[in-house]
Amino acid sequence: MESNAGKPRGLLHPRPDPRHFEHVRVLPSEDLRPWVEHFWAVRWDLRGQPPFLQQTLSHPSVHWAFQDGTSRIGGVHRGRFSITLEGLGGVFAIKFRPGGFFPFVGTSVAALTQRTVPPAPLLGPRARELEAAILATDVTRDADAERIALAEAFLRAHRPAPDPNVAWVQERVTRILEDRAVTKVEDLLTPGGPGLRTLQRLFNRYVGVSPKWVIQRYRLHEAAERLRGAPPPELARLALELGYFDQAHFIRDFRRVVGHTPAGYARQAARR
Repeated sequence: MESNAGKPRGLLHPRPDPRHFEHVRVLPSEDLRPWVEHFWAVRWDLRGQPPFLQQTLSHPSVHWAFQDGTSRIGGVHRGRFSITLEGLGGVFAIKFRPGGFFPFVGTSVAALTQRTVPPAPLLGPRARELEAAILATDVTRDADAERIALAEAFLRAHRPAPDPNVAWVQERVTRILEDRAVTKVEDLLTPGGPGLRTLQRLFNRYVGVSPKWVIQRYRLHEAAERLRGAPPPELARLALELGYFDQAHFIRDFRRVVGHTPAGYARQAARR
């Protein structure tokens, strides 16, 4: 298993004490990387400890998560995702690349946005077999390789036909993630390439959200990470670097999604 899946993005606050919490991210086999970003597992043992509220600014990705005797496929969550960890538990999940889930189902991923659904109606009755097999395994780290092998066998058996739109959309999502100069949707257009309406239609169908949403979400990921630094950046400059027209618009968007002003978030992070 190749565990170098990069640094997690979007975590709003530090995790619980690592003595009681584990987060593992594993890259898929090479042949599945056009569709799957990574597999992840979270385990916690907070018995005798207070509950912990984990909040995340979600990604433009579909997840298939296995937990507590069932599994669900979750579309893109527009706001911040919150879960209270308590007692003893764990989750195993497949994180699809943006645009990578659509080829398995052939229907607009926008229908899943803000929703979680059972897998069988989308992926057929064999999804229940995978669910049962994964849930029958241990929740310990030793079982991660077995769970990943089961998931990869299922995905290979349902390997989708080539779709050039997948790579086209993913190339633009990657550019948004890596190129800070992309601050508006028009920055993704190329001479002679698809126009604005086509870009928006393909993002809606393949990713489940608009390109504008993806740009804002990745910029807010960066903002949250930088505001946790010591000392935090000057807000007017940060807003400008992230492509905001002015500081007021940045503060408004950050507070709406994160639940705190940038300055308040920075102060809270400094106390932790």
